[in-house]
Amino acid sequence: MLLAIDVGNSNNVIGLFSNGKLLTHWRIRTEWTRTSDEYWVLIKEFIQLNDVETETIDEIVIACVVPPLIPILQEMGRKYFSCEPLIVGPGIKTGISILYNNPAEVGADRIVNSVAAYEKYGGPLIIVDFGTAITFDVVSGKGEYLGGAISPGVQLSLDALFENAAKLPRVELTDPRHVIGKSTVESVHSGTVHGFASLIDGMVSKIQGELDQKARVIGTGGTVGLIVSRSNSIDIVDPFLTLEGLRIIHQRNQEG
Repeated sequence: MLLAIDVGNSNNVIGLFSNGKLLTHWRIRTEWTRTSDEYWVLIKEFIQLNDVETETIDEIVIACVVPPLIPILQEMGRKYFSCEPLIVGPGIKTGISILYNNPAEVGADRIVNSVAAYEKYGGPLIIVDFGTAITFDVVSGKGEYLGGAISPGVQLSLDALFENAAKLPRVELTDPRHVIGKSTVESVHSGTVHGFASLIDGMVSKIQGELDQKARVIGTGGTVGLIVSRSNSIDIVDPFLTLEGLRIIHQRNQEG
């Protein structure tokens, strides 16, 4: 079995694959101070809750945008799963050309998403990933990674708002009933959801114009479900795109 780990700035998304099929997945907070032993205890609990024997997991693939956690997860793989994790980064086989000024600057998660999206949907593509940051990644019809854009994410923006505006209450984000809010809470809901939906639609429109061709738009990430209902530009929501990309990259490197 294959354990796929996507380490983001806010959350770790972990998936378990058997024969190329995603069996189950979990989400845990990203904490820089966790040890390899603590990661093992957490992951073991999730695995056993799904009636899977940990001994059946013999391969691990990791995409990580938090560099200090890479050696910790590598140690966990060696110590508890008796395998060397495959880390997505320079020198591994992805099957995609990276047309960035410095390819090493591209986050592993952005490459993984692009690989999965092109494999599943063809190109050209725009992938919008709703995480700590909202990333826009563009893939050509030939499967080339062309670049993209990065903006602050939904939760990050809200946290900054609540921390710096003393009179605004911290609220749980929900889908707004109206654009014109009738209370402070409704106004925050509207400004956040409709505001980010407009950001997505505006950026997609500008990227489409620069590409000078129609590209399919794929949405993924933790808050995609809330924003997609108010966006006019996202064609497909694929919540497990990153995990699928990790599986594909692992397979390509095994074949290589």
